[in-house]
Amino acid sequence: MPSFSYTVKEELVAEINDRDKKFACLYSMLLFCKQFDRDGISIQTEHDKVAELFISLVDDVLRKKGAVTCVEKKKKTGMSYLLTVNSREDTEKLLNIYRCFNDGDTRRIITGNFETNSLGAFLAGAFLAAGSMIDPNNSYHLEYITPHRTLCDEFCDTLKLIGVTAKISERKGNYIVYIKESENIEDVLTFMGASMSSLEIMNVKILKDVRNKANRIANCDSANIEKTIAASYKQIDDIEYIMNTAGFDSLSDELREIAEARMENPDMSLRELGQALTKPISRSGVNHRMRKLSLIAEELRKRK
Repeated sequence: MPSFSYTVKEELVAEINDRDKKFACLYSMLLFCKQFDRDGISIQTEHDKVAELFISLVDDVLRKKGAVTCVEKKKKTGMSYLLTVNSREDTEKLLNIYRCFNDGDTRRIITGNFETNSLGAFLAGAFLAAGSMIDPNNSYHLEYITPHRTLCDEFCDTLKLIGVTAKISERKGNYIVYIKESENIEDVLTFMGASMSSLEIMNVKILKDVRNKANRIANCDSANIEKTIAASYKQIDDIEYIMNTAGFDSLSDELREIAEARMENPDMSLRELGQALTKPISRSGVNHRMRKLSLIAEELRKRK
């Protein structure tokens, strides 16, 4: 079964469907790819559809076919795809198209490379190249990984444009831009174009909430049952003590009736016990009589 990340990426690939989106998506993929400088451009992915998209985007932007070589490698977890722009000429052309040498740093985000209406595609490209997400059934966590700290800072600023605040951590020489709040993750997925995946998180949250409420009710019911049983045992203990010392004849008719009813029905709640009497009484009425029996038993114990 595909991972949640795989499903999200598959949904995003299908949404990169016009020229502006393609241009913005490829730019973001290049920023977060394995290598992006004058010495070459390469990206590695384990997603076949992402590999196909990268090849298609490079061909579209360069307006030529066969600009990318794909090397497949079989791994224990599946296939890995290493995609490399073939020629130095094509590498230089992509760098120039995206104006990546204006300040000498290819990993700086140049906002002029994507229109406002293609910001979602830009965010999607970053996720396709370097993003992952934990199955929401287990936890809420979406992240982007890159060894470039400045890129992380600028990417966080970009996320703020859609009202999402992300955090940065360091792990094994890389920097992680991550989001843990489920609502923010839903917003990012929806904005990128993965609305079905966002809806899936909402459904998971609803199911979790229902389960939690059911568990609370079950725990409450269990606690109430335990309290009822414990109270019943105490009442039976008092009644037996009265029976073995003073005897039932020492009790009034109403107390004797409730005592006999309790002895015959140890599992009944007070309300059920009240309804089982010759003249049914309320729960509070049963409780009142039980307290009287308890006081009688306590007095008999003191005398002894």
